[in-house]
Parts: sequence; C-alpha cells; structure tokens
Amino acid sequence: MSKLLHMPEVLANTTHATINKWLVAEGDQIVIGQCIAEVETDKAVVEMIAEEEGLISKLIAQEGEEVEVGAAIAQLNGDGQVDLTPSPAVEQTVDSTVVAQVATQKDVTAETVHSQTVERIFASPLAKRLAQQNQLDLAELNGSGPRGRIVKRDIELALEQAIAQVAASAASTTATTTPVATAVEYEEVALSNMRKTIARRLTESKSTVPHFYLNVQCHVDALLNIRQQINAVAKEKISVNDMIIKAVALASAQVPEMNACWAETAIHQYHHVDISVAVATEKGLFTPVIRQVENKSLSTIHREVAELAELAREGKLRPEQYQGGTFSISNLGMFGVSDFNAIINPPQAGILAVGAIKKQPIVVNDEVQVGSVLRCSLSADHRVIDGAVAATWLAAFQQHIEDPLKLLI
Repeated sequence: MSKLLHMPEVLANTTHATINKWLVAEGDQIVIGQCIAEVETDKAVVEMIAEEEGLISKLIAQEGEEVEVGAAIAQLNGDGQVDLTPSPAVEQTVDSTVVAQVATQKDVTAETVHSQTVERIFASPLAKRLAQQNQLDLAELNGSGPRGRIVKRDIELALEQAIAQVAASAASTTATTTPVATAVEYEEVALSNMRKTIARRLTESKSTVPHFYLNVQCHVDALLNIRQQINAVAKEKISVNDMIIKAVALASAQVPEMNACWAETAIHQYHHVDISVAVATEKGLFTPVIRQVENKSLSTIHREVAELAELAREGKLRPEQYQGGTFSISNLGMFGVSDFNAIINPPQAGILAVGAIKKQPIVVNDEVQVGSVLRCSLSADHRVIDGAVAATWLAAFQQHIEDPLKLLI
C-alpha cells in the first residue's frame, strides 16, 4: 500500500528542518529502525529512523532542501507518481451548491467568480502567516510548491523583489546627480539553519537585553605554576580554560545572585552552576553545557569539555547537552586576542569573555616586575544583576584565579 513519509518534529518547537543527506535511494528496501536520512536543525544533525518497512519508491525532498515539519519527503510502496494536491479538509474548495448555482444562474457577476477563485488559493500555513505579517496579497503571487502551492520561499522572493523595486526607484531619482557605481563581485554563501538561529538570537539579545561590562586583569603566574605541577603527575593534562571554568563555578556559588536569569515575571536563581562553553565549528558556534561544575574536579571538567567539543564539531550534540546553561564562557585567548566584550546568551544573565595571557609589567610589593596577565570582561544583564553584585562576583573570580590552590579543594 502506497504511503507518504513526512518530516518529523525532530526537536521541540521546530517548524522546519533540512534534509542534510539521504542514506537510502529510490528502489531501496528499508526496515523498521533503519536510519534513512540525516536531518539538520538549527543546532545539530539528527538521524531519522524508519518507523515502517517497505520500498522507497520516490524521494520527494532533495538534499539541502528546507522542509516544513509534517510535509511529505518520500513515498513508500508506491509507483513513484506522487499526488501532493492538498486535501479538501486542508484547503478551501468551491462548495457544490455554488457550482450548481453557476450552472443554473446566468447573471453571475465577474466579482462573484473572482471571489470564488481567491478562496481556492493554495498556500502553506507558514506562507499565509508571513503574507499577512508583510501585507502581501497571495492572489498576486505564483506558487513554486507542488501543484502551484505558495510556500515560504515564494513569500521571501516577493519581499526581495519589493525591496529591489524600492531600491531601484530610489536610485532612478538620484541618477542625474549620482555617478553609477561599479558592480561589486561577490560569492553568495547560503545561510544554514544554525547561522539563521545565531543571527536571530544575538540580534534579540543585543537589542533587548541591557548589557553592561566590567573588566579585570588577573595575575596568573601562580596559576600557571600550579597547572605545570598538576600536568607533571596527572594522566590527563588540564588546560588554563579548565581552571577558568572551575573558577567561574566557584565564584557563582559564592555569589549566587549572579547564577540567575530573567524570566519576565520573576528572576530564576539556580541551585547549581551549569556552564555553557563556547565551541567554534565549521558550521557555527555551539555552547555545550558542563553540569554542576562547582562539584567537579579539574580532570573531570577537562574530560567533559573535550568530549562535548568533539560532539559539537561532528554535529552530534543532543538537545540536553547544549540547552539549559546558567552562565557562559567565551575564550578567544588561543587566537591571541587581548580582550573583548561578549554578547549575553539569553536567558542567561552573564557571560565571561577571556583573552590571551600576556607578559607585561606588574607592581608587586611596590616593585615593578614582569608577570603573566590574563584580561577578562564580564557582560551582565542589568535587569537581573546590579553593578555591585557583578563587581563582587568578578572580585571572587579574580581571587580564585590568583590563588589557584582553592580550585583544588
């Protein structure tokens, strides 16, 4: 019996997903539990598992194509001829009584016929919503979906054309006074789901969260010496970043007001410190979470960071491995960056930006010496955290970094 396979909701609240790669071909026989495709969401690549057995007669969705959740992506046990005409229950159709009236009444006006036609416009729910939000008339659009159905990309194309027309009109009014610019050559890089999500979330954060910034310089010669001693006897070598993560966790436990988030009607203050660690990959930035860091040893932190970073680069993080952090760390020291300000990852209330360790003159007991200095910048959400609280937290962090024996207790 012929049946259509539909795009599953691979993650909660996901409306679209992309067929990253088909693992089967037309004519293949599949069994229950077999992985048939890799589906990309905004954060990870998820395996799609077959829930029925049968013959793949047609692959409807192509690799790299973004598909709405619930849309048909393949045909099972069919002849390869797929009818994707929306059912009467989904799309409006002309009532049979109206058809009878048209057959018997000769004075049907053109306006009535037009209204009947408008009712039969085929468009996806998302396309209808986008058209309404942008005041577009669906009757003026040509659908590129199955059977001429108007889909999301048709709305986006219409908006791009409208913007181009406005730009062209503005350019024509100034053509007599403005010299014609030389066309700029460029390569268009398609936006991945992850890049769209990063753009949306960071724009939302920077425009809606009242950021303020505090900076500190930490003398880390003692920390480097302790790390050298540990690595001389430890099976697994720890990094400076592991020690920074531990120091952040201890400071957050010491100043619990910092370990909180804004929840519109209340402030949520967390019982444990779950730290999101920024990891750069070819596809974008991931923030896997290390849970209950305040209770973990440096070696455990090092092992978990390494494992989660590898999963992030392979696109295999599970949702519970990158969701729900209470504080973030972004370390660009390995790139030689001296210091920078990071954007808060909402709904978290803080993120620590960590720069490179550099040798520079420092004053010790009223004497100038050459020492190792680490610059850090705290970005805080002023809705949740006042300046004095943030300063207290940053001082606690600096104390743990400059007196690293406390990281081992």
